[in-house]
Amino acid sequence: MSKDIRIKRGLNISLIGEAEKVTTEYSLGSVFAIRPDDFHGVIPKILAKEGTEVKAGEALFHSKSDERVLFPSPVSGKVSEIVRGARRKVLAIKITADEKQKHVDFGKKNIDEMSGEEVKSHLFNSGCWPFIKQRPYDVVANPNQEPKAIFVSAYASAPLAADYDYTLRRKEAELQAALKALSKLTSGKVHVSIAKDSNESPFLKLKGVELHKVSGPHPVGNVSTQIAQIDPINKGEVVWVVTPQDLVVIGELLLTGKFNITRTVALTGSKFDKPQYVTALAGAQVSDVVKGNLNTDNVRVISGNVLSGAQVDEDGFLGYYDNQFTAIAEGDDYEFFGWNKPVFNKISTSRALTFSWLNPKKKYDLNTNTNGEHRAFVVTGSYEEVFPLDIYPMQLLKACMYKDLDEMEGLGAYEIAPEDFALTEFICVSKQPHQKIIREGLDLMRSELG
Repeated sequence: MSKDIRIKRGLNISLIGEAEKVTTEYSLGSVFAIRPDDFHGVIPKILAKEGTEVKAGEALFHSKSDERVLFPSPVSGKVSEIVRGARRKVLAIKITADEKQKHVDFGKKNIDEMSGEEVKSHLFNSGCWPFIKQRPYDVVANPNQEPKAIFVSAYASAPLAADYDYTLRRKEAELQAALKALSKLTSGKVHVSIAKDSNESPFLKLKGVELHKVSGPHPVGNVSTQIAQIDPINKGEVVWVVTPQDLVVIGELLLTGKFNITRTVALTGSKFDKPQYVTALAGAQVSDVVKGNLNTDNVRVISGNVLSGAQVDEDGFLGYYDNQFTAIAEGDDYEFFGWNKPVFNKISTSRALTFSWLNPKKKYDLNTNTNGEHRAFVVTGSYEEVFPLDIYPMQLLKACMYKDLDEMEGLGAYEIAPEDFALTEFICVSKQPHQKIIREGLDLMRSELG
């Protein structure tokens, strides 16, 4: 039996370049990279030095704070380079892939016979633990603290996001295996949310989960929105979050004994000649995934969606948790009298000289131009129109900026992640970096309060 979740506050951003439901399988590619920065808050301890031969699933580094948390190679090959930055910080570990792939055999498992500790140990040894993230703080989960519940959002409402109903087709066995195993790690429920009008979601047939059907504008697909509606987080409580594509990796590991981090990646945005889906491994090089399909004239490529993804170059790599590349025009032009004329080709929540509200189904070809410069916060009341959580967004942002821990706690910082402020950042007339502010605030709380 499902519980419906419907929100009214939010904003759907309709863009040109939605991926056609066609999947192209490219060759493996030559170079892959794992970036420790993808695992926020983790300080890496290198295990595989330059020149080391590794198999797919073999650990490249572990967390300095907990050596059980391993981070594996997505492919077999040779560690060709360890890229370092200031103070010898590890920026990336590059692997040159073998033509014929070799995998570490972790062994098939009978999930019914496994205890919770055995499941946890298997996830540690195979390098699958980083797929489990926790709230509060939106970091890799602390294995020493039991969650009160586990959440999976199987509906992505962000602009041009990959369609989970399509990318997870015929993955019911892997999803069921992963969810059955994860349910042994909590005494609470495993909550799964799907789109209300979805008739093809593989989660409809799965057992042992609490199913919820969601509807409304973005960010209804954000797991924070769903947690707030289903089982809000109080001080001292922890919930774990896993994405559907990562459930497939965990499930395949349990069923076959192999660590296979192949993703169905959506190529979206107006700068792709043919927006579509492709198969790729996490850490794949951008040029290998988008080859022959990208219009490179004045383009910005983003690993993830346009609101919360990270900019990458063509020689960059697919983020470890990402299943989408977005390519849109670089907004490096100046619009003459842009502040003082009617606007028909942009999205706005305001009705002052803007007309996107007249045609809500229109799709826009937006660029990266911020249409203004950084300035002090302007109190407009517009943030609350797109922010569905029962939190005062501007007050929380300011509390993070002046580092008032008591106020951050009182205003609900335990419940949020940076992505929850992507929409308020998008509509911000002050051009403040909301997600960066929230991330710095959460880091401060984690370091001071634990």
